[in-house]
Amino acid sequence: MLRIHFTTEDLQRISLIQHPDPLWEIVCSMCRLQDRGGEGTFGAWRRSSAAEMRRHGSAHRAASMLRTLVPLGPYFPDFLTPASSSPDLASSVDRVLSTPQRRITAELRILGAATPTTAPFPTDLAHAGTGALAALGWALVTYEKALIAPVWERLSATVGADIALRARALMGGGTEGLLKSLRPMAQWEPPVLRVRYPVDQDLHLEGRGLRLVPSYFCRREPVTLADPDLTPTLVYPVDRSTGPAQDLSTESLAVLLGRTRAVLLASVAGGSCRSTTQLAAATRVSVPTASQQLAVLRDTGLIVSRREGKHQLHSVTSLGLLLLEGGPGPGPGPRRADGPAGPLA
Repeated sequence: MLRIHFTTEDLQRISLIQHPDPLWEIVCSMCRLQDRGGEGTFGAWRRSSAAEMRRHGSAHRAASMLRTLVPLGPYFPDFLTPASSSPDLASSVDRVLSTPQRRITAELRILGAATPTTAPFPTDLAHAGTGALAALGWALVTYEKALIAPVWERLSATVGADIALRARALMGGGTEGLLKSLRPMAQWEPPVLRVRYPVDQDLHLEGRGLRLVPSYFCRREPVTLADPDLTPTLVYPVDRSTGPAQDLSTESLAVLLGRTRAVLLASVAGGSCRSTTQLAAATRVSVPTASQQLAVLRDTGLIVSRREGKHQLHSVTSLGLLLLEGGPGPGPGPRRADGPAGPLA
């Protein structure tokens, strides 16, 4: 059990990401490649990933390198998932590679004690070996392109639906409503959030607030950072009962709206109101393309837009929600006991 202790100030500083975090998805998906759980949800992805790695040696090498950093065990380094991560993979990877060497070395020592390995890559990285950081950047980008990008539309739409669910809970019940919406994986018993967790520990926020990160590839139990001095973060499995995001990724709706517009509509619905730049990054299209396709959605009454300073913000209309909720059913398809889960006990 993880007990997260809030102060009044912490309740005012809860943040919910507005887009999938690519680095957390990489880390959590590495766990899903190594475990056998969640066959109904992840089985098809595992099989397609295995086929991709057989076809392309680069994908296999990237996954093998990352597996030495994210083993199926009690720990993985926190520097792989910085709190400043963005939906843009290149920017997120740059933040990983800018981690001070001293911190990288310290966290890899913890990893070595938790999960002994003879693999040379973590050793090279820990000792600032020639090209080790560049190799890590290559592995993150190559792995994401080969194994995550093919499911990004479904991933983004599903995470967006969860964000919308939490946003509605926040609007209807304030921060306590948001925390209560995390049941059954977490129970809000003021001033403590009790979270299902493989080890028994306490996290005192002490006015720093809490960053909530819904993850497509997180399974069963939430995940947090090992170092309690870092930005308090709770990564949790998305609520897969929310229909719109899963419906949006089907071929039928893509045929109706066009694939780009379908994903953009799901992303708009995933946040209370989002800018064109944010939506372009979250859906991985250019800003001009996003702007053009959002104009089509606006002209057909599926979204509304308003200017706020330098940004144009978009929100879904009741007609857009009706379309999302009325679509066809979904297609086929941690620091934790179930994968690398929180800090060492």
